[in-house]
Amino acid sequence: MITITTTDALDAFCARAARQPYLTVDTEFLRERTYYSKLCLVQLAIPGTGEGDAVLVDPLAEGLSLDPLYALFRNTDVVKVFHAARQDLEIFYIEGGVIPAPLFDTQIAAMVCGFGEQVGYETLVRKIARKPLDKTSRFTDWSRRPLTEAQKTYAQADVTHLREIYEYLAGQLEKTGRTIWVEEELQLLRDPATYVVSPEDAWRRVKTRTNSGRFLAVVRELARFREGYAQSRNIPRTRVYKDDALLELASTKPASLQDLGRARLLLREARRGEIADGILNAVKAGLAVPPEDFPKGNGRQDSLQVNPALADLLRVLLKAKSENAGVAQKLIATAADLDAIAAGGRDGMALKGWRRDVFGEDALRLCEGQIGLAVRGDKVDVIEL
Repeated sequence: MITITTTDALDAFCARAARQPYLTVDTEFLRERTYYSKLCLVQLAIPGTGEGDAVLVDPLAEGLSLDPLYALFRNTDVVKVFHAARQDLEIFYIEGGVIPAPLFDTQIAAMVCGFGEQVGYETLVRKIARKPLDKTSRFTDWSRRPLTEAQKTYAQADVTHLREIYEYLAGQLEKTGRTIWVEEELQLLRDPATYVVSPEDAWRRVKTRTNSGRFLAVVRELARFREGYAQSRNIPRTRVYKDDALLELASTKPASLQDLGRARLLLREARRGEIADGILNAVKAGLAVPPEDFPKGNGRQDSLQVNPALADLLRVLLKAKSENAGVAQKLIATAADLDAIAAGGRDGMALKGWRRDVFGEDALRLCEGQIGLAVRGDKVDVIEL
């Protein structure tokens, strides 16, 4: 088992990989105590069964630069294969300013190929590679050195089996003509904005029970301060204050340190010093926002005038279409998507691209009374009205 600890060795492997059709990639990282993920290990594999065809790269090794890997990520002649790529891609974008291209995500491809919703790597290894997978090292501390042989074996398996999984799924997509479906799904992963949380937009991630403009204005300012503070000090946002404390502060609107002292959910460290000052300033700024500048609500579904009977029919239609197409239901449409359609929404993802062909067109026809649903045995059929 080869562990790369020098830039020259990484450059040599990447030069070999540049002549291959694809590269499988995985990472191990820690994020419990930091805002940004700490990259601890990179696993790479190319087609082949030789010892040098799968390697571990130690980014914590003194003097090692990942620049050769980033150059390979920019090489459009080599497909970069991940499973559930989002967190890995975030790390590489934040660390190296690069999003690998072209990209292939086996979790997305598996959902398109009928393996269920958000299928795990272990399931694909078992069903496609027909191999067991030892996951006992999953939650170990990957920042500690030296790595154990068990850790290395676990880590390498995350890219060696991925080769067989990729080749199988790519073949299935080619056979069914659904490669373009996966390409559409990858657009979000290829967008750099996916991996950057702007403090100005951080409030949109906070789940609220009200769309009151004044309340949301205070939420926005509190979330803005928290995100900026956490980013600048590389600590988890929950170490500043959690969402429930943020919502409490937005409701009580403290104006002094004495008011902060009465907060039930605020951490002790947040009741004084820079965080306390930041909270009070954020509340003050939120209260000063004029009504015309209030943030708009997050478009919560409970504010929609949903026709519940129609929403239920859309769920039945989705299940039937999903089974017929052999595609995971949630990849086609979520419950929120169905409620939006039942409330008259016509611009959701379920009504665009390949989803419109598979489900959206008939969903609209159902809403307009042009088709109905009939049960025949254990199947649901669409009937013209």
